[in-house]
Amino acid sequence: MLNKKAFKVATLALTLGTSIGFASFASATTEMKAAFNQSKFNPQYLALEDFGQKLNEQTDGRYHLTIYANELLGDQRASLELVQSGAIQMAIVANPLVENYNSDFGVLALPYIYNGPKHQEAVYTSNVLDDLFASSKKFGFEVLTAYTAGARSMYTKKAPVTSIADMKGQKIRVMQSDTMISMLACMGGTGVPMGQGEVYTAIQQGVLDGAENNEITYADLKHYEVAPFYSRTRHVMVADLVVINNDFIDAMTPSDQVILRKLAKESTTTEFTIWNNNISKAIAVAKANGATFTDVDIAPFQKSCKPLQEKLLVKPAQIALFKTIRSLG
Repeated sequence: MLNKKAFKVATLALTLGTSIGFASFASATTEMKAAFNQSKFNPQYLALEDFGQKLNEQTDGRYHLTIYANELLGDQRASLELVQSGAIQMAIVANPLVENYNSDFGVLALPYIYNGPKHQEAVYTSNVLDDLFASSKKFGFEVLTAYTAGARSMYTKKAPVTSIADMKGQKIRVMQSDTMISMLACMGGTGVPMGQGEVYTAIQQGVLDGAENNEITYADLKHYEVAPFYSRTRHVMVADLVVINNDFIDAMTPSDQVILRKLAKESTTTEFTIWNNNISKAIAVAKANGATFTDVDIAPFQKSCKPLQEKLLVKPAQIALFKTIRSLG
């Protein structure tokens, strides 16, 4: 008898009308389905949509990508399982989900591993992550490329954060991750794991002193109303990964595989451009509603978090990858 998780995957596979024999369809165009957990206005959606259009054009219409936004096919964990099973072909998922399969992916989200957005883009558009991305194939999916989810910074209720001393006693919402909690500690504050939907009210009621996130999310969720001081600590830059089902890509012709991989890598540059353009808009919205943005000398924070970096780098492969990433900054 199927367990509940397997039943859901099987049901979705039937609903979506897919099968493992992806490339054996009689139709001239093969439908590709991708899962995404946010809206159609998100830079990641727009970049993947552009990728799909170019793939259709450059393969003479052999492939057509349909993106299911707003968690229509379930959350990111469910989406990754659907890709693994072959129920859908692609998804965008958070790096920590893939880290559950291979801990080496955790290196991509270490505090202060990147000097800034340009450094992160240089890493994601190079070939230094190719071996890491290919390592996921033994789990039924391949990571094609990485998209930025921006630089996360502190925003607080009472005053800007410009030093480790300013963080003392501050209760800051973080993602539900032990690493994030440890990172807040090394920055001088107290990390409080909490779901995103609870943050506004928690700050408003004084349960939290603030939170940390990128400028786009800060503006979209109107957190400037309860925490108007945005301090550019840029302490972590989390990757979101574009994944594809092994059987699907293996069934493509070699020439179509080359086209798909090339366009996927190029879509990373597109996504960074769209993201950066939206940051400016988000900042303008937040400022118009009373938010202030403060630049921060991050050197003391980097120094304070260095022991945490060393603690989290436990394997030779992780240490080597960390050094390679740092060298591109």
